[in-house]
Amino acid sequence: MDFSKKINATRRYNNNPNANISDQFESDRGRIIQSAAIRRLQQKTQVFPLERNSAVRSRLTHSLEVQQTGRHIVRTIFKKLGADAKQYGLDSLEREIESLVEMSCLMHDIGNPPFGHFGEAAINHWFNNHLDKHVLFSQADNKMLSLQIKQELKSFEGNAQAFRIIFNLLKLNLTYSQAASILKYTRCGLDMRPEKDKPLSYLKKKVGFYYSELDDITLLCDHLEVKPGHRFPLAYLMEAADDISYCLADIEDGVEKGILNCKHLAELLKSTFTRLSNEESDPAFLKGKSFHQAVDYALARAEKEPINKTHEFFVWLRVQLIHPLVEHAASSFIDNIQHVYDGDLNRALLEDDSLFHQMISTFKEVAIKYIFSTNEVETKELQGYRIITGLLDTYEPLLLMRTEQFQNMVSGEKGGGLIEARLFKRLPKKHLKAYQQALLPLVDKPDFKLHEFYYRCRLIQDNISGMTDQYALEEYQNLYVG
Repeated sequence: MDFSKKINATRRYNNNPNANISDQFESDRGRIIQSAAIRRLQQKTQVFPLERNSAVRSRLTHSLEVQQTGRHIVRTIFKKLGADAKQYGLDSLEREIESLVEMSCLMHDIGNPPFGHFGEAAINHWFNNHLDKHVLFSQADNKMLSLQIKQELKSFEGNAQAFRIIFNLLKLNLTYSQAASILKYTRCGLDMRPEKDKPLSYLKKKVGFYYSELDDITLLCDHLEVKPGHRFPLAYLMEAADDISYCLADIEDGVEKGILNCKHLAELLKSTFTRLSNEESDPAFLKGKSFHQAVDYALARAEKEPINKTHEFFVWLRVQLIHPLVEHAASSFIDNIQHVYDGDLNRALLEDDSLFHQMISTFKEVAIKYIFSTNEVETKELQGYRIITGLLDTYEPLLLMRTEQFQNMVSGEKGGGLIEARLFKRLPKKHLKAYQQALLPLVDKPDFKLHEFYYRCRLIQDNISGMTDQYALEEYQNLYVG
C-alpha cells in the first residue's frame, strides 16, 4: 500500500512530468473555483427550490460547508496517524490530500440539475416517457448497445453529469487525482445496477459516469491504478464530509423557514435517536455526553440567548455532534485503510453499526418526515417538475428530427422547420461544440445514427441540467407566455 502512487499530477493534456505536485494541485484549485460550474451553484437548490431567503442554503453554500468538513477530516486523519503515515506512503502528502479533498467537496454537486434531486427525477421521467417512440433504437445494427444507450438516457444522474462537465463541457483538464476524488459511484450508465448481495454493489448502486466519458474514466483509472468498479480512496472522504454536512444543515434550513422550532426539533431528535439506536442508557459517546444530553445542552444555551436563539441552538448542536462525527469518519478511514486504498470498501465510512451512524440516520429521518414532506417543499418541487418537463417538451422537436436534418443544421445549412431553427439557436454554443467533437471520430463507424442521436439527447440534457433554478424558471416563462 503506497498512497503516493495514487496522488500524482498526471493530466489528460499538457502534462509536465517535472512539475511540482503542490503547484499542480494549486492549479486545479484555480480552475475549479473560477469555473462557471461553481458559480452556478449559487442559484441551484439545496432543499428549497427558488428560495428567496438568503440565509437558507444554496448548493454553493452547502458545498462550502462540505469543503470545510472535508478539510477537517483530512487533518484529523493525519493527526491520528502521526508517524504511522509513513508506512502508508502518506508522509509529506497532508497538504496535497487536503487540497484534493477540499476541491472534490466543492465540486461534488456541479452536475446537479435545477431543483435538485427532483430535477433529476423530472428529466428521467420525461425520457422514460418519450424515448420509446424513436424507431432509431430498433433499427440499429448493434441491438445490445442500442438497449444500453436507451437505458442510460433514462438514467440522468448528477454525479455522472459532473464528469461530463469536467472532461467534455468545460474541459477543465484537472489532474486525474483531483477528478477521481469525486468518483462516488463506479458504474457506467450502460451497465445494469447489481443486486445488493453482489460485490461492489454499494459503489455501483447509481450511475457514476456516462458512456460519453467512458474513455476518460478508463484512462483515469489506468493512471491511478484503480481497478474497474472500484473507488479512488479520497472519494470516501468527500462522501463522508457530505454526509456529515447536509444532514444537520437541511434541518437548520427548515427551522430558519419556520417549519419547526428548536424545542419541537429537540424532542423529535431525541425520540427518533432512541428508537433507531435501541440504546436504553444512551451511552456517553459524544465526548462524555449522551445524544440526549447534547441536544438538551444546545437547547438550554438557546433559551439563554436573548437575540438569536436558533443560531445559538445550532452552533452548540454542531459543536457537540459534528466534531465527534469527523473523528469517527477519520477513525473509520484508518481502520479500513487497506480496503479504502483498494477502493473496494462496499459502504460509506459512516455506514457502520455505530451510534454515530444512528445519529446520521436520525437527522435524515427527521428531515425527510418533517421538512422534505411539507406542503411548501412539495409544492416547489412540483413547480420544478413542471418547469423541467415543459422545457423538455419545448425542445423535443430537435430530437424528432432525422439525423441528416439535424446534422445539416449543425453545419449551418437548412435542416429543419421554423420551430427547429429557433430552438437550435437557443442551444449554448459550448454544448454544440461538445456534441460535434464527440461525433468527429464516429462519422464512418457503424451505427453512426445511433451515436448521433445519443449525443443529441446528451446535448438537450446538458442544456437543461446546466440551468440554474432561476434561469430555468425564466426560460419556461419566456417560452410559455400566459
